[in-house]
Amino acid sequence: MLRSFWSVVMLGLLWALPAHAQQSFLPVEQAFRLGVSQDGNGQVRLNWAISDGYYLYRKQVKVEGEPAGSVKKVTLPPGVIKNDEYFGPSEVYHDQLAVQVEAPGAKALTISWQGCADAGICYPPQTRRVTLADAAVTPDASAGDAKPAPGGALGEDQDLAERLSNVSLGWMLAVFFGLGLLMTFTPCVLPMLPILSSLIAGSGAGPRRGFILSLAFVLPMALTYAGVGAAAALAGANLQATLQNPWVLGAFGLIFVALALAMFGFYELQLPAALRNRLSTASQGQRGGTLGGAATMGVLSALLVGPCMTAPLAGALLYIGNTGDVLTGGLALFAMGLGMGVPLLVVGTLGARLLPRPGDWMNRVKALFGFILLGTAIVFVGRVLPAALTLGLWGAWLLAIALSLLALIHKIGSEKGRLVSRYLALLIGLWGGAMLLGAAGGASDPLRPLAFMTATAAPAQGTADKDFMARFAPVKTEQALAARVAEAGGRGQWTLVDFYADWCVSCKAIEHEVFADPRVQQALADVQLLRPDVTANDADDKTLMRAHQVLGPPTILLIGPDGRERRVERIVGELGAEAFLARLEQARKS
Repeated sequence: MLRSFWSVVMLGLLWALPAHAQQSFLPVEQAFRLGVSQDGNGQVRLNWAISDGYYLYRKQVKVEGEPAGSVKKVTLPPGVIKNDEYFGPSEVYHDQLAVQVEAPGAKALTISWQGCADAGICYPPQTRRVTLADAAVTPDASAGDAKPAPGGALGEDQDLAERLSNVSLGWMLAVFFGLGLLMTFTPCVLPMLPILSSLIAGSGAGPRRGFILSLAFVLPMALTYAGVGAAAALAGANLQATLQNPWVLGAFGLIFVALALAMFGFYELQLPAALRNRLSTASQGQRGGTLGGAATMGVLSALLVGPCMTAPLAGALLYIGNTGDVLTGGLALFAMGLGMGVPLLVVGTLGARLLPRPGDWMNRVKALFGFILLGTAIVFVGRVLPAALTLGLWGAWLLAIALSLLALIHKIGSEKGRLVSRYLALLIGLWGGAMLLGAAGGASDPLRPLAFMTATAAPAQGTADKDFMARFAPVKTEQALAARVAEAGGRGQWTLVDFYADWCVSCKAIEHEVFADPRVQQALADVQLLRPDVTANDADDKTLMRAHQVLGPPTILLIGPDGRERRVERIVGELGAEAFLARLEQARKS
């Protein structure tokens, strides 16, 4: 499948980043175990137990007091000079670190530090707030010895977040540019192509003007995408759910319907005459659409047609959320946006070059893009509408195209051309009618719209799929999830947690392509299935996602009977049945 191919390429790009043997790296809380004690006279002692093969940076150890200014002195011992590949000569600590803090009158301390592994990765900066009302704060006893815990390896999103703190800025931007280029060919980004094409081809812009309009579309798109992504990550919010709700998607769908009707010639979208005359005087000699219009559509596209949640995107957002480094994370997202924009620039420029001279054909092209805009509107609202209703909208769309083809027959001079037009109109009309009939019968598959008519004859597989999906129990809060996992653990049972949303296109793809596979159903026969539905993106949803570092659906967690997630096998984004089974098998072995 095409999606699987691009996934392999994207993972290959990620592995080009300098990190190796991720299975051997400890979680950060085990690599650097912090203990805090005080003597009651304003003297606080910070003790780090540093695991073998890891080190802390002296310059990254910082202590701030509450209230401000209550920390009078921080005494750090001298470190060992290390010639770091990225930071040059640096003082570091191995094995252990004891820091004396003089903080009379402090009620709490905010402690920051950062460390790396000798094997080649650096962890994101860590921050811990300690209330000094406690007599002592000691390392978590569960941390144990400095040995890798089963399932303690890093997931793809965590791995990428840590590499962002380690690699050079130029290399990181190049990788994210490539990831954005590949994301353009995913179903969640392809709708941008007809949006931009309708702006250029529908207005008859030439190649030079087409390139300028495309650039005016792409740059605001990338900037908006980076800004919204950084803000959402800092706020701990789900980037997709921030705007993908029924009201916003419905309003945006209506905008595209209005634009489509204008393409069909029902009316013209114009500014007031006085303002239009002034702009005309100021922009004489320009052709095609307006830069402002292209920039506006670029911003709206970034907000609502952005890429699906994938491991690279989740890694960038996780890095921003963990470190607060908006600049680096924002630049990564901006580079990804520019990569997504390269094919758009090619379409806008070469598409305009290939168009013939203005004439009557332009009205037909405008009608064509009117249908494309209507289809784009259905794509948007289809994320939140029932599947059968969405199928009915697509059926009505095809019938409208068939009627338009019939209306054009008298303008075709060739008899063969008229015959082909009638044949296409018949095929499209028949299939559109079948989709409308299927929608009335509750069908949802556009490739098998009349399958419901044979359901009584061959109900087995469809019933099995429905029975399997019925096994997913809803969970709303972290407490409910923890209780269900504990119950399954008591039975020696694994738990699969599928973060889902109605507006998530990839969630539906996983449901139909992965969970409907008989092999997957058999493999999950003895697994507890839980499904947090985060469609509403309310306070409980945000708290649950934040607790598990989930940036958005689709995200699938695999939790063993011991109650620990096999983090390295976490699934972020869309995948196929074969890849899912491989992840599940690997998780059971860990």
